[in-house]
Amino acid sequence: MSLRLALRHLSTAAAAAAEAETTAAKIVNISGAKKRLRKVYDPDEALKVYSSFSAADDASAPPASARHIQELAVRRLAKSRRFSDIEAFLESNKSKPQITEEPFVSSLIKSYGVAGMIDNAVATYNQMADFGTPRSTLSFNALLLACINSKAYDRVPIYFNEFPEKFGLMPDKFSYGMLIKAHCEMESPEKAKETLGEMEKKGVEVGAVSFSTILHALYKIGRVDEAEAFWDEMVKEKGIKLDAGSYNVRLSHIRDNPESLKALIEEMQNDGINPDPISYNYLITSYCVNGMMNEAEKVYADLLQAKGGRPNAATFRTMVFYSCKAGRYVKAYRIFKQSVKVGKIPDFNTLKYLVKGLAEMGRMVEAKAMVRTMNKKFPPELLKAWEKLADELGLTRDGTEEAGASKVEKVEVDAGKVEKEGANSDVESEKAST
Repeated sequence: MSLRLALRHLSTAAAAAAEAETTAAKIVNISGAKKRLRKVYDPDEALKVYSSFSAADDASAPPASARHIQELAVRRLAKSRRFSDIEAFLESNKSKPQITEEPFVSSLIKSYGVAGMIDNAVATYNQMADFGTPRSTLSFNALLLACINSKAYDRVPIYFNEFPEKFGLMPDKFSYGMLIKAHCEMESPEKAKETLGEMEKKGVEVGAVSFSTILHALYKIGRVDEAEAFWDEMVKEKGIKLDAGSYNVRLSHIRDNPESLKALIEEMQNDGINPDPISYNYLITSYCVNGMMNEAEKVYADLLQAKGGRPNAATFRTMVFYSCKAGRYVKAYRIFKQSVKVGKIPDFNTLKYLVKGLAEMGRMVEAKAMVRTMNKKFPPELLKAWEKLADELGLTRDGTEEAGASKVEKVEVDAGKVEKEGANSDVESEKAST
């Protein structure tokens, strides 16, 4: 190989390595920004995270990731009612070169919708011609979604009837789905059904989501017989393709009867549809409410082993609460530790029953370890509540429990260490709690 060729080869390799390193850095930056925004509760800190990300990776970040980070920041600010800050940083984006790209403008419209600032969303949509940005179904759907998120349901039919003709748009199944959603939220399932008929006439695919939205609306306003007839019409006569969400609507309206729930879940499985965590949560809750804790624990254990659907935050919350209600505090503590491991920790109002129960049982090591864990995991606004509860229960750190707590300090790392410490007392406690 000639010297010139060798140098060219080295130069190309170095450039490729540098590009790979830059790409990796971007991924870390994006991932880090998402992680920080999910954990940040202070609106000023959320704004700093977004601003630093925007400044560092403005044009080069993957658009979908940048939009997600933007929406996370907006949610944090909206929760604190910092609407002027939201408007300031979203409006500042309109001076960026990407403003001529429809996906970029659509992200601004959707972000305003997330904040409930529907007038700003509509204004941004109307400015697209000034920006030189083309309009299509993409931005139209963003506007309809902004209406839904802002609970401005009455605007959806207006824009749906006006804008497609005005701007030469062709509504798709998602557009129609949001129109159906708006009618249902306004308790007009008849108009939603008419929209469904219009979709069928125009050859627009009717999906399970639109069907489920109408079904839920009928159940919600007490028209149960009509809901069942609608199910038979769409499923048995028209053969609409169902999903877990469709069945979950039915499950939600028979949740007082565990046997009926179990039968419907079996029907789902026979139809080749895998129940999701929400499906199982209805069954777990029904068992718990009816005092059938052993059956609830079996479903929970099966869900832990399931490939397609793991327990979600609601699963852990329900199991912890009702286990405490049944006096099964040791069992509830094990469930709590599992929730910590997977990052789906129940809320304070649920966990206070558990820590009180552990303290009353004399399980001070576990109670103190639990308080320390929550001090690490809960947002600042709840720490005072935890401190107050810990003081009331005598769980304030005093150093005397350190030896006994060494194996439960980091319960999120090893969920089995407390059981190893006190297996014998666990057995006795379980016997007492049942």
